[in-house]
Amino acid sequence: MSFSNHPLWLVGFRPFFTLACLSGLSLPVLWALIFSGILAPPATPFSPAQWHAHEMFFGFGWAVLGGFLLTATRNWVKIRGYHGQALMLLVSAWLLERAGMWCAGILPPLVFRLFSNLFLAMIVLMLLWTLIRHHQDDSFPDNTFFLIVLPLFLVAKNLLLSEDHFQVGAAMTLGLFRVVFLVMLERTVTQFMKNAVQADILRSAPLDRAIKLLALLLVFVGLLPTQIAPWLALLLALLLSGRFVFWKPQLAMRRLDIGIMYLGYLAIVAQLLLQFIEQLVTPGWLGSLSMHVFTFGAMGLIIPAMLIRIANGHTGRKVIFDRLDKAVLWIMIAGFVIRIILPQFDPAGYLRWIGLAAACWFTCFAVLSWRYVPYLLQPRVDGKPDA
Repeated sequence: MSFSNHPLWLVGFRPFFTLACLSGLSLPVLWALIFSGILAPPATPFSPAQWHAHEMFFGFGWAVLGGFLLTATRNWVKIRGYHGQALMLLVSAWLLERAGMWCAGILPPLVFRLFSNLFLAMIVLMLLWTLIRHHQDDSFPDNTFFLIVLPLFLVAKNLLLSEDHFQVGAAMTLGLFRVVFLVMLERTVTQFMKNAVQADILRSAPLDRAIKLLALLLVFVGLLPTQIAPWLALLLALLLSGRFVFWKPQLAMRRLDIGIMYLGYLAIVAQLLLQFIEQLVTPGWLGSLSMHVFTFGAMGLIIPAMLIRIANGHTGRKVIFDRLDKAVLWIMIAGFVIRIILPQFDPAGYLRWIGLAAACWFTCFAVLSWRYVPYLLQPRVDGKPDA
């Protein structure tokens, strides 16, 4: 068997969820060591905070998002997804970007730009080509939102690394991930509730469309008039809250594997409310709190559960969350409390809370790596092809 035919390269979630686990356990710990002064920051022309934000969104976040979309798009349009050498090329570009981000200060600017944009440009073009070429077979009409947001990630990425536009880039990046999470939650929660508890949740096409359009508009929050932006965030938070009531949370919260998706949903609402308050009072007043409510609450809670589901289901195993899987989710809930809530009561212990929160991420993704990376490296247990 040639290396390109190894099970790792048969479908997109396999290599990229492996990278997501490894970056999820290492990047927060690296940041905690840098933030505390134990480790010297990378040699870059931009600030350590920019490096941290970029790596969590475009390193860890896009490893997850890339693996998810490369796998999901083949199901949406009923074709075989990218595999073999195409995936090997994407993974090489992702690794090259990580090296480039750490050594940006010693690379010629042109080489750095190539290293830092190659992976995202390649995967965005590949995903767009799949969705556009096979749009007539697409089972989800609202995939139009992906046609819009995917190219915008390239804009946000470069703004994030700009000294003068970091805040605009960070807000835009968060907004783009918010759109993706809202589209994903609509589809997955509807299916999970129907399959797990035989419950139908509210799906109103006008309401769902209004939510996604508002979320798309808020991608440009850094460019919107200050008199309008906070009220749009409040409106989206209210629409999401209203829909949440009719998504039967009283049933979902009885099961941790589904309830954690609802907690992630509420974290998106909380982030929007904090964004509203901050923009209405004094921009920058809350520091990075709003950003971390999203990264720890939406990304940190939803992603581990998603990795567990896909790593089991797409390798031919039953999607059952056992005690260790549930323990991983509780660890991430504890990480959210430690990073977001406890510093509000003990700001003097801020460094300690950052270290403990990073330890939660390390423990969570170390366990996921130990349990599920072997699944990703092996053929499906049911004998069915990945193609």
